[in-house]
This record gives sequence, structure tokens and C-alpha cells, in this order.
Amino acid sequence: MQASIQRISACGLMLTIGTGLMGCDVGTKPNSSIATPTAATSPATAPSPFAQISSLPYNLPPFDKIKDSDFAPAFEQAMAQQRQEAAAIAKNPAAPTFDNTIVALERSGQMLTRVSDVFFNLTGSNTSPALDQVQQDVAPKLAAQNDAILLDPALFARVDQLYQQRAGLGLDPESLRLLERYHVKFVRAGARLSSADKDRLRALNQQISSLTTQFQQTLLKANNNGALVVDRLADLDGLPPERIAAAAQAAKSRNLEGKWVIPLQNTTDQAVLAQLKNRQLRERIYKASITRADGGSDDNVASVAQIVKLRAERATLLGYPNHAAYVLEDETAGTPAAVNRMLAQLAPAAAANAHKEAAEIQKLIDRQAKAAHTKPFKLQPWDWAFYAEQVRKARYNFDETQVKPYFELNHVLKDGVFYAAHELYGVTFKERSDLPVYQQDVRVFEVSNADGSPLGLYLFDGFARDNKQGGAWMNSYVYQSLLFGTKPVVSNNINIPKPPAGKPVLLTFDEVNTIFHEFGHALHGLFSNVQYPMFAGTQVPEDFVEYPSQFNEMWSHNPQVLAHYAKHYKTGKPMPRALMEKVLAAHKFNAGFETSEYLAAAILDQAWHQLPAGQTPSATEVMDFEAQTLQKTGGEGYVVPPRYHTQYFQHIFASGYSAGYYAYIWSDVLAKDTEHWVNTHGGLKRANGDLLRAKILSRGFSEDPSALFKDFYGRGPDVGPLLEARGMAQTAKTQ
Repeated sequence: MQASIQRISACGLMLTIGTGLMGCDVGTKPNSSIATPTAATSPATAPSPFAQISSLPYNLPPFDKIKDSDFAPAFEQAMAQQRQEAAAIAKNPAAPTFDNTIVALERSGQMLTRVSDVFFNLTGSNTSPALDQVQQDVAPKLAAQNDAILLDPALFARVDQLYQQRAGLGLDPESLRLLERYHVKFVRAGARLSSADKDRLRALNQQISSLTTQFQQTLLKANNNGALVVDRLADLDGLPPERIAAAAQAAKSRNLEGKWVIPLQNTTDQAVLAQLKNRQLRERIYKASITRADGGSDDNVASVAQIVKLRAERATLLGYPNHAAYVLEDETAGTPAAVNRMLAQLAPAAAANAHKEAAEIQKLIDRQAKAAHTKPFKLQPWDWAFYAEQVRKARYNFDETQVKPYFELNHVLKDGVFYAAHELYGVTFKERSDLPVYQQDVRVFEVSNADGSPLGLYLFDGFARDNKQGGAWMNSYVYQSLLFGTKPVVSNNINIPKPPAGKPVLLTFDEVNTIFHEFGHALHGLFSNVQYPMFAGTQVPEDFVEYPSQFNEMWSHNPQVLAHYAKHYKTGKPMPRALMEKVLAAHKFNAGFETSEYLAAAILDQAWHQLPAGQTPSATEVMDFEAQTLQKTGGEGYVVPPRYHTQYFQHIFASGYSAGYYAYIWSDVLAKDTEHWVNTHGGLKRANGDLLRAKILSRGFSEDPSALFKDFYGRGPDVGPLLEARGMAQTAKTQ
């Protein structure tokens, strides 16, 4: 599964406590009905770059004027402003109205939104020791700020009064939903608790915020410190030249001339394992991957124990049996039981397919050992990708080294990703080199509608760096809002190894698919067309947010799109038809392994967060609990490990997907249904894209996601297309 949206867990009033789901306002001038604070800076102090909305096109943050030292004072000033704005709403002597309470809340905290959107995006994509320190300092303060507003009894009284009167207010559907969502937000944040319980909740929220920040920062250090240093070039036999060059460049950047460094990716499985012939090195890399952040100076295990304990206690305080029940109540899934049923339905078929794949790989290992007159060995996790690639080569008569020359980054981006978006939605892209960026490799594209009207900005940050979180994600720097008249500025972050200057950037097909996936999130943000920023773009439940991105993956292997972007980087000639057909035929290959590793992680997430208060393991019991959970899944055990082990499972312990990692498979049901619908309605054509944009991609969270899908698809979701796409349909019938 691909990585996803970077959920920012601290961004002012619109934070949904517990899930980390960001719903920040976009910046504009404060409403005149809200008190404006006095200036927080003296005349001798330079004004904050966040004090006013950016004057750059599309309100792009002025990255060239923002310094690390700007953030701490900007947060202080912005939080003070928001507190004054919230107090003015709460103490307004006029009777509560939709405008003076709900819309006023929606307009509040704009400077804090500007600071937060830039800061937390940079701590993920381009951090520094100074930013890390600010994050540690500000995380508990933002949690306290959020609680100060959402637990204010006077403020909640106004919201609750309007909620009770909502049927008679004459609100349009989106405004009515805004009122209802604010009420839900206050109640779920603890607005109905006693004063004593509110005090305990505040303490819990601040502790959890600090611990999740610590987890994120420790993991980045663990990833960097866990990188493998290779002394001999011969040990890299099997890696393509561009990856060897990237490893040499990584070593050079660490002052390790004459050596090679293989960085760790976020996931358990490491991409180089599919190509490295040296089995001992493969084992070293795999073990470095699964042991990072487990003990030593980069330990995350103790943080996990505390986070799980505190989340469970908070859920009990809020009236829920466990953290998962609290989170899932506000997702389309609804309950832990619904998630458990879905995972249980898919796991046996995935495991059965993985067993078949393992048996085929073991036969290959045994045949090769017999031919070489060597002792055979039992398939291990660090062997799977290497031998699976050989099985694929034998079955489809091609391997990654044959196709990579046809997947050059610029061709993939412009002739693939942008081309598909143009054909489906009519949008066009113009690169802007005149706008400031936060890192020299970041590219900026202005996006326009088919009629030439401006749509927004798209930032592409493609390369891995030591100060960048692993994985791939989308985030927003500016959210669309008709209320504020703002257009979206969105970013995709990928972690492609950067080759030396002048060398081509050649991608694996998995990397190609990742770019299409993340761009689906970008389109969700760019096409947003809502009144209120709370509902803009990707600010939807986790089990719906992955739907547009996973749907967009279909274009990576669509024959028409593939033919348009798969061009040899030297000759420009298209990929031969026979090779293209092999790529398409191999699309379902290894689906048992890939689905099993994902499901193991999703089950692990639920196991952690369905624990009730008082029954969570101590730090010394964390890894034993994980092992026991994985044994109960009935999967492939150690041959197919979970996509993330607990101590580096950033999605659930630092990025807002706690009890929500199941969302990828839940959303993929919707995505595969939509892919089936598109293919049966003419494929890549504007009419299909226009309908999808109108009914799904432009609506954000302005309507219930299940209703949006039914309105588009004509009925509820069907798991059949997903099982078919993963090669599991026949297996599922026999389970």
C-alpha cells in the first residue's frame, strides 16, 4: 500500500482530538465581528512573515523570507490572537446566531493556521534541529490551546443552543452540516465532561501530543542511524547503476568517501532487497529495518507503551470502551466490529495466496541449490523480494531492469500523471520557476481548468533527504474556501533516491504507482469547491481520504496512459508493446504477499487501539504483545512480516491514522468499484472525469462520504472488484 496524506496533529481550533485529522482554516483577514488583538511585536521587531496573508500567487507561503527562528514567536502571537477571537465569540452579549458563532469560529485562528500549515509540513519534508526543538516545545501548547477552546463551557453553550435550534434556522445544506460538525467536534473533544474530568483530559492531550512528536523525531533519527554502510562495491552486485550511484552519493554526503550507504525506507520491506544478490547483506538490511527504534538511543518502544496507555485512558474518560471505538465512531466504518469483520473477510484469502507464492519461491530456491550443488535454505523475509522478482522474470519474461529505462521521472510526471489528469479532467500544468520554494529540488506547477481559469498550485518534492520523513504523502499549504476566496496550494512528497547530477532519475514501477497515488490526493485538494474551509479537499475521514488516491493509481497501468509516458530516457522511443503487455500482465503479481503484509499491519493497529484502559502492556511487554497479535492473525508469520512493526509504525503513532490504518483497504474497495465503473463507461474521457469531479473530488467533507459515493456509483460498495484486482476472487470463493 502507498503512503498517504501527512496528517498534522496540531493546528489550532479545527483539530479533531484523538485522530489527528487536520481541518485548519485558510488565511485571510479576520472578520470584523471578532476582536483583533493588539500587536504582539514592538516597532523595532521585524514583522512575522505569517502576520498577514501571503501576497504571492495563490497565497503561496513566502519560503524565501521564512527562517527557522520565525516559528516560535509566530506561534505565540498566533495563539494569542486565536484565544482573543474565541473569547470574543464566547462573551458576545448578542444571542447566538449562525454567523456570530459558527462562521465566526470558522474565521478564527487564521494566523495560527498559516504558521501551522507551513511549520508541520516542513518538519515532515525539510526539518532541522531548530524546527525539531520548536516542535517539541509547541506540541503540548497547541494541545492546551485546542482544549482551552473546545472545553470552554460558554462557547459550547452557544454552539449547543444553535444545534438544538438547527431545524428552524433555515440554513443551506452545507451550513447546516457545518453547525452539526462543530457540535460533534465539541462533544467528542469533551465539552460535556465535568470540570475535574476536563482537567484530566487536558493533561492527557498534552502528554499524548508530546509523545507523538517524540515518536516522529526519534524515528527520523533511527532511520538515518540505521542506514547500512557497505565497504565493498562487489557486495552491491545486482543493484542497477543509478542505485549504486545514489548509494555512493549518500555516503559522500555523510563524509564516507569510497563507501556506499543504503538508507532505510519507512516500510519493513526495503526496495533493494529485490535486487541484491548478496544474501548476507540482504539479511543485514532486513534486520536493520525491523530492529530500528527498538532500544538504544533511538528507542520508540517506551513511547508506544505510553501513547497506547494514555489513549485508552482518554477514551474511557470520554465514554468509550477503547480508543478504536472513539476514533471509528466518526469514520465511515462506524465501529471496531465493522473493521474487524472486513479484515477477517480478506485475511484468509490473502494468506492463502501468500502460501502459494511462498511455495513457488521455495521451489525456485531448491532448484537453484540443486543445480549449484549447494545446500538449500528455507525462505526467509529477506529472500522473498529477491526470489519473487526471479519468479516474475521467469513467468512474464521481464524484470525491473528492463522497464526502468522507460520510467524516467520527468516523463512519468508530465506525460503520465499530468496527461491522465488533462484527459480526464481537462486541467493543464505550467511549471513556475519564479516562485520561492523551501528546498532547491522542489518544483512548482500552476494548475488551470480547461477554460483557462486558475485552479491552484501543485508542489512536487520528489527526492529523499536525511532531514525528510520517509514514505510518501500529500499535504496542503493553503486550503480552498469560497468563504475566504482562497484557492488550494498542495504538495506531494516522494522519497526517490537522488542520483548524482546529470544522471537520469529512473523509477521502479512501484515508484511510478506511488506518484500516481499521491497525485490522486493532490487532485482531491485541488478540485475542492466548498464554502467552508473545514470541509475543504482531503479533510475527510481516513477511510474515505485514500479513495481518490487509490482510484488514481489505475492510470499508472492504463494502456493508453502507459503508452504515453513509458518512453526510453535515451531514445525517446515508446516501450515495446510486448514489454508493455508483460508489465500489465504482471500487475497482480505477488498480491498475496502485499495484501498480507498490509493486513498484518492493519490488524496490529486495531489490536493496539482496541485495548481497554488498564490492560495495555508496559514498555517491556510491547514487542511480546506485537508477536502474540501477529501469531493470532493466521497469516504467514515471519515470512510475510507486517508492513510496519510497532516501533516504526508512524501512521498510527505520529501521523493521525491511529485505529485508522485499515482505511487503505476500506478505501480501495471504493477505488476498485470506481475503476470498474470508469472502464465500463468509456475509460479515460472527460465525461467520466467531470462526473467524478462534480460528485466526489470537489465535495470534500461537505456531505457524508457514504452518501457521496452512493450518489456517484448508484449503490453501496461491492468488494468483488477489489478481490478481482488483487487476484483473490477465486481464492475468496473457496475460503
